[in-house]
Amino acid sequence: MKLTPEDARYAASVFNDYFGKIEDIAEYNRGIKLERIADMAYTLPGMGPEEDFFTDFDMHPSEMNFTVDSMPMDAFHQYLEITTSAPVEKSIPGKQLNKIVRETNTGKIVGMIRFGSPTINSRPRNQLLGKPLDTMSPEVMKRFNDSVIMGFAIVPAQPFGFNYLGGKLLAAICCSHEIREELNKKYDANICMFETTSLYGSTKALSQYDGMKPMLRFSGLTDSKFLPLINDGIFRNLNTWFEDKMGEPLVPVDASSRKLKAQTKMVSIIKSSLRGEEGYDEFCQTLEHALGLTQQKRSFYSHFGYENVVPYLNMETDTLVKKENYDRFYLDNQIDWWKRQATKRYNKLKEQNGIRTVLETWNTKTDIDIIR
Repeated sequence: MKLTPEDARYAASVFNDYFGKIEDIAEYNRGIKLERIADMAYTLPGMGPEEDFFTDFDMHPSEMNFTVDSMPMDAFHQYLEITTSAPVEKSIPGKQLNKIVRETNTGKIVGMIRFGSPTINSRPRNQLLGKPLDTMSPEVMKRFNDSVIMGFAIVPAQPFGFNYLGGKLLAAICCSHEIREELNKKYDANICMFETTSLYGSTKALSQYDGMKPMLRFSGLTDSKFLPLINDGIFRNLNTWFEDKMGEPLVPVDASSRKLKAQTKMVSIIKSSLRGEEGYDEFCQTLEHALGLTQQKRSFYSHFGYENVVPYLNMETDTLVKKENYDRFYLDNQIDWWKRQATKRYNKLKEQNGIRTVLETWNTKTDIDIIR
């Protein structure tokens, strides 16, 4: 498809106007977050979904115990949306497992975990495996898909995360044999590797995943070459405009990651239609600015206490070998490890009168730390 120069300039102006007003990724995420919160119709019990989050901040971490529960997607999505800084997509391609973590004495939620199939492109993983995944044989690709899971969202309620190192608790749960076994049963898989990324990479000096060896190890920085998506309402209007011009959807209705693929096609059509015309240079500058909003992310991985995961994924062996610390990855042991870390954190904050007590959810306040 090729647009007339006038139509191409109109479509380009939508991108120019949207990204031209955004200075950094935190501002971008905040704008999308507040728009979605304003449009959200709450269906959860209680006065509001925030009422279900942990607020008993006099409780010492040594007194806590936890359950890891499943939850229907609609309810899970609302809890996640009002807590995390990142925009939340309701559906993700491939495998999916959603978990709510509750403190059992209070019955309150301390965080949410969302598992999904790993992304195809990851520079740290490519280096770990020896070559890019998409260059491997179909047999190796299948072995990888049957063996690897990704943490798409590992989000502690705040200020539980701040007061008690809640992010480390959730990450330790992700690396537990109980989670691995549940995924194996659900997908007839043989999970032996977990991976995740920090939200904003090098924006902060520290990540909630730092200091978690041997459960979770840093593997490097991801590439940053993906254009951020324009927000929901503007995207829907522009997508309808394109479909009217084309007489058909930009991408098949059953395609995965439809919004990303549709926006990518919009950009391609605009560039090819504007090349050599007035407005082309301005549009390219807008794309460069938008690409600059994204940042490299820190990548982390866990091998669940197996010592030969890389040879196994590369199909150099069909047998996984357990390390001596294999039992450390059972949930009870993971929680015991967290209690020791959280006790140090909580006691120090207590001495400094630094315990935070105000619950932070996007539906009740907007002046909260964007990176969480």
